[in-house]
Amino acid sequence: MDKVRFGVVGTGGMGSGHVDSIQKVEEAQLMAVCDADESAVKPHAEKLGIKWFTDYKELIDSGLVDAVTVATPHYYHPPVAIYAMKKGLAVLSEKPMAVTVKAADEMIKTAKETGVPFTIMFQSRASGIYRTAHKIISEGKLGELYRTCMFASGFRSQAYYNSAEWRGTWKGEGGGVLINQAPHDIDMFTWLGGLPSKVTARTATRRHIMEGEDEASAMLEYPNGAIGFMHASTTEAPGTSMMEFCGEKGKLTIYGGKLIFNELEMPLQEFNDTNPNMWGSPKSTNVPVEIEQREGGHIAIIRNLARHILNGEPLLMPGEEGINSIELINAVILSGKKGKPVNIPVDREEYEEFIEGLKKTSQSKSVLAAQRITDPQHVK
Repeated sequence: MDKVRFGVVGTGGMGSGHVDSIQKVEEAQLMAVCDADESAVKPHAEKLGIKWFTDYKELIDSGLVDAVTVATPHYYHPPVAIYAMKKGLAVLSEKPMAVTVKAADEMIKTAKETGVPFTIMFQSRASGIYRTAHKIISEGKLGELYRTCMFASGFRSQAYYNSAEWRGTWKGEGGGVLINQAPHDIDMFTWLGGLPSKVTARTATRRHIMEGEDEASAMLEYPNGAIGFMHASTTEAPGTSMMEFCGEKGKLTIYGGKLIFNELEMPLQEFNDTNPNMWGSPKSTNVPVEIEQREGGHIAIIRNLARHILNGEPLLMPGEEGINSIELINAVILSGKKGKPVNIPVDREEYEEFIEGLKKTSQSKSVLAAQRITDPQHVK
């Protein structure tokens, strides 16, 4: 095998982006596409001269593909991925891997049982800035963390939420900003800073006509006693993307596409305990950081999966690591809606009962202007 044969399930906004991206990867070949809406899938097939389906099981069973990209609405990620895995196909799932931690557990369990490659489209895992930040932290240059912070604020118009009947609904999307716009940031936040053990959150629907939250804030507690704060929204312009990790030996900040590493001359607690000067503060040095230069975006994740299948290249985003973002998302939503602290790991059955209750009250909405357009920011 010199090329991995791909099929795309779900050719709406993001799926159309995957159709284009796969064609730019030399190690991959797009063989088939699928969407429940014939009008959304047939044009791709006719343009490219490939097979098309309206039933994902038929595509998976066709023998045409070695790997499947799942780009359906959120609730369909687990059933499509699990069916493909059980048929021996590699899976690339769009984010979020699932709406609930229990469904994510099933995906991970199936991947382990079948032994098939499983990855998630968290393209920030390929980013030179984030990989460099992860190296700094994993090498212990910050020491033990005592505080974290994340801001992932941006803007979505009402036209965005009116573009599809599933957007922003409990039964179609499973939430709002946390489950859709923020997962990339949350994946990086937990990859770099670890997973908190307790969440106390506030969620709100401030600016949009939608069921899910368009704003969420949370205080975080970590197993070692560290604290953190996170905020995500689709209500702000201009948006802010920032992360900060404070450790005993220094501070790492990612802001405006730049990575800043400040190293302390002495570990903070040691300085506190030994310095005799009542106004003393440890000096810090801004350490120049060489950012790893590498391919990024959707293409990097697709190529990585293809190379993993062809020659064993390690996955940039092992599927089982996707559970961390779902744990934090579920915890923040549950805490915000119930007004109580929530422990991590999230109680699987409690969250299932909670989300099923919201789905039962979820209302169908009329789509004012249906649009299936790929988000240009997340394909790069």
